[in-house]
Amino acid sequence: MRYRVNLPVPGLLRRTIDVAFTRSKIAVFVDGCYWHGCPDHGRLPNSNREWWTEKLSRNRTRDLQTAQHLKGLGWEVMRFWEHQDPKELADMVDRAVRLSRTSEAERQ
Repeated sequence: MRYRVNLPVPGLLRRTIDVAFTRSKIAVFVDGCYWHGCPDHGRLPNSNREWWTEKLSRNRTRDLQTAQHLKGLGWEVMRFWEHQDPKELADMVDRAVRLSRTSEAERQ
């Protein structure tokens, strides 16, 4: 499968797609537990807690805006946490890309 890494998000400055399958229009993001506020593993530092709370909240808001923007452009957005099993995630992405290709072939 052909893919691009760190592809700029069309129409949004300073945002990138971690792994992009451009033909299928599938955007894959692997979010770090700390920086994206994982409910299971995300932790706030003890110092400067208020600032970090706001910072991580802005990160999550930006993630949602990016996903909505891409969906509006016809992309499928897949988001995963860094602690998830890479093999399972790869299988899910593989299925999504193959399904997309099958659907595209049926439309033609």
